[in-house]
Amino acid sequence: KLQEKPKDSGKVTITKTFDFAGEEIKVTKEVDANSKEAKSFLKQQEKLQSAATSSLPTVSGVKRPSGMSSLLGKIGAKKQKMSTLEKSKLDWENFKEEEGIVEELAIHNRGKDGYIERKAFLERVDHRQFEIERDIRLSRMKP
Repeated sequence: KLQEKPKDSGKVTITKTFDFAGEEIKVTKEVDANSKEAKSFLKQQEKLQSAATSSLPTVSGVKRPSGMSSLLGKIGAKKQKMSTLEKSKLDWENFKEEEGIVEELAIHNRGKDGYIERKAFLERVDHRQFEIERDIRLSRMKP
């Protein structure tokens, strides 16, 4: 199930409902109104609204189910499943926001103590060592 709440600041709030271990999990995300994700979400909402308004004519005020289309509607209404990895990522993002450590983690990972920075440094050292050894091997070869 998806919901939209447009705001004045050019943001769109997207709420998605997932099924995780038999529980209903709601994920709310706020994105810019002109982002790719927001545009696709708005198109999907328009399709859902147009499908709802173009229902079959009623007989004596009662809607008749339309066989195949009602079955397809029920199939399409299933909640999307959420994997354990996606749930863990969602929980970690929520924890960072609640504790207010998003900026602190970003600063820490940018510095010399960050994992990515250390890996890049070790790769550069390894590459330089390989070049030095290669140059030594090539200089020892007879022309």
